[in-house]
Amino acid sequence: MTDGAWAAVDDQRVVPALGGLIEGMGMWRTGTLACMDRTGRFLTGAWDPPRPGGEDGPGGEDGPGIAGEGSWVRFIGRIGAVALRAAVASTRPERRERQLALLEMWAESPFADPVARLRTGIVVTERSAVRDGRGAAVSVGWSREGRRRFVELRTGDAEPPSLGEIEEVGEVPRGWGSPEQLRRLVALVRERGPAPWDQEAVALLRERTGMGRPAASLALAGLLERMYVPFLDADERATLRLKAAEAEDGASELARLTAPERLDLLADVLPEDPAGLWEPDGMRGVAERLADAWQARRGQRAVVPERTLKAVVELRLPRLSAAEFCAAFTNPAAEPGLSAPLDTWIMNSEHGPLVTDARWDIMRFEDRLHSLVPHLALVYGELPAGDPVREGLPGLVRLLLERLDHPGLLLGAGRPAGPERTVAELQERFGFRPYAGPERLDVASIDDGLTVITDGAVDRRGHRSPPRVHFRPAFYGDDERSRALAALASGSGSGREDLPLVEWVRGPVCARIVERVESGSLPAGAYESNPAASAPDLVARVADALGLDEDAAALHLQLLALPAPTDRNVRTWNGWRTARHQKAAATLVERGLVIEDKRPRAGRQLFLPGEWIHAKKPYQPMEAWKAELIGLRRSYNRRLENPLPLPTRTLPELFAHAWSLVEKGEGPV
Repeated sequence: MTDGAWAAVDDQRVVPALGGLIEGMGMWRTGTLACMDRTGRFLTGAWDPPRPGGEDGPGGEDGPGIAGEGSWVRFIGRIGAVALRAAVASTRPERRERQLALLEMWAESPFADPVARLRTGIVVTERSAVRDGRGAAVSVGWSREGRRRFVELRTGDAEPPSLGEIEEVGEVPRGWGSPEQLRRLVALVRERGPAPWDQEAVALLRERTGMGRPAASLALAGLLERMYVPFLDADERATLRLKAAEAEDGASELARLTAPERLDLLADVLPEDPAGLWEPDGMRGVAERLADAWQARRGQRAVVPERTLKAVVELRLPRLSAAEFCAAFTNPAAEPGLSAPLDTWIMNSEHGPLVTDARWDIMRFEDRLHSLVPHLALVYGELPAGDPVREGLPGLVRLLLERLDHPGLLLGAGRPAGPERTVAELQERFGFRPYAGPERLDVASIDDGLTVITDGAVDRRGHRSPPRVHFRPAFYGDDERSRALAALASGSGSGREDLPLVEWVRGPVCARIVERVESGSLPAGAYESNPAASAPDLVARVADALGLDEDAAALHLQLLALPAPTDRNVRTWNGWRTARHQKAAATLVERGLVIEDKRPRAGRQLFLPGEWIHAKKPYQPMEAWKAELIGLRRSYNRRLENPLPLPTRTLPELFAHAWSLVEKGEGPV
C-alpha cells in the first residue's frame, strides 16, 4: 500500500468521521491515514524514512510522522467501533468513505494481525522511531513534558528496541476486526450499501439499558457525540428518527463517556460474519451485544415511558439530559452527586475562591439541584399517576433533604445584595473569624458557622470582583444568623443561586406536593393538572355556580390557573379527544367566559379576557391576570422573560385560589 492510495480521502475530514473515538481533535492535521499506514509498515520493515539529504518525505527524517495526538492506537483490538459507523445507514456518505478507507488500510496493517505481538504505552523520549532485528517502536503522539505515546511490535524472541524509559505499557486487546472481517465488511458496504436501520433494535437497546431513545439511537449508530462535527444533518436525523432537540439531548446523555469507554463498548458488537448485519435481525444482534457491554460497565437504569422522556426533552435543560433527569427520580441514590453525603471546602483558583470536594461531585450535585427542584412541580402536575418518575418524587425529595442536612456541605448564595464590596465591610454583621479550610485562602474571608464570605479576585487591571457568599444548608433555619444570610442574599441583583432552592425544597409547599404524590389520591393514569381528577368537588362547585357541565368547568379552571393549557396539554391531561375538547370550549365561548383568538406561541385558541403578555422562547406567554396569580414577574421590557417561579400552592390549592378570586369579583376582566 502506498501513500498515494490515500490521497483522495486522507484529509482533515477524517477527523470528524472519528469524533468521539479519538481525542485532541484540534491537534489533527491532514495526512492522518497515510501516517497510520506508514507507522504500520515501519513496524514491519516495509517502509523506511527518507534518507538525510534526499527529498523530504511526509513522515520526516526519522519516522513515519504523527497522526493527531496518538489516540488512534486504541483502535488496535477495538476497530469494530469504526466498522460499526462505516456500516450503519445513518452515517453521511463523505464520512463513510473515510471510515471505509481507514478499515481498508487497517486490514493490511499489523494492527489487524491477530498474532502480531503489539504493545502500547507511554515512554519518556524525544525520539520518533527505532527498529532492529528484534522489532520496532514508534512515537505516535506529540511530546508532553518529554512523554509520548508509543506503539511497539516485537518480531524476535528478545525484548524489542526501546525509544527510552517506559513509564507505562500494556498488551493490546484482541477483539473483532481480523483482516478477513474488515475486508468483507468493506466489500459488503460497497456492494449492498449500508446495513438497514432498525427502530426495533433501538427499542431493544433502550429496554436493556434504560437509555433514552435518542441516546440509544446515537449509541447504535456508533456512539456519536457532539464532536462528530458538524453534528447530525437532516438526513442523518431522518434515518435515526430524531428531532434536532432530541439529537442534542441524546448527545448530552452520552457526553460523560470518554473515548476509551466508547471504544470498549463498541469493540465487539458486530457479528462474526459481517453479512449478518444485512439480515432482518442484524441490528438487533448489535443492540443485544452493545446492551451486554453497557450493563457490564455501566449497569442499567429504570426504563421510563417515552412520553415522559419527550416531555423532559422539551424542557431543554442545560445541565442534564432527559434520561439523567428521569434517573434522578427512579433511582436517586445511584446518581452522581446524590449517592453519598458531600464534604466540601473552599480552595483558591485563578478566578477566586471556589467550592470543591474530593471528586468534584459538588458540580454534579448542583447540576441536579438546579435541574430537578425547579421542575418538581412539572413532574408532580404533568406526569400521570403511576409514572415511575412521578412516583419517585417523594424518594428524591427525601434524599435531597438528607444531603442538605449534611454539615460538611457548602453551597452558593451569590453576591451580597447591599453596597458592601469587601469582606472588611461585612465583618460588623458577620464577625471577624476567617474561614479555615485545608488550604489557606489568598483573599480575606469570614466564617460565622453558617455563612462563609470570601473577597473576590483581582483581575489584570487591578479591579476586584465582588465578594462571594456561601452557606452551610445544614445550619440554615430560623435564627439570627439565617436572617442575616437571607438579608445579604436578597434583592434582584444578588444572584441568590442555591438558597431559594434550599428554602423551597424544605418548605411546606414541597412537603404538600410530596404528600399529594404519596397519598395515591389520583387513579393510575390521571393527571393532577386535570381538576376533574385532582379537585372534583371544586369542579362541581364551578359547574353549579356558572351553569356549566363538568367538562366546561374543568377547562375553565385550567385556563384560569395553569401556565400552559395548550390544546395538546389539555387533551393529554383530561384524556379528551378533539370533539370533546371543542364542545367544552364552545360552551365557554358562548357564555362569554373566554375569548377565542389566535396568538403567537400560545398553542390554544381560548384566552382569558384582559391583557396578554408576549414572550419569546423558551418563556411562556400568558394572560397578565394569570401571571400575577402564579407570581411570574415581567422583565424590564414588560414581557415575560423570567422562568416560572417555584410554586406557592399545590394544584388543587391553585385551582381553588383562582376560583375564589373569581367569586370575589377579582377574576380576569
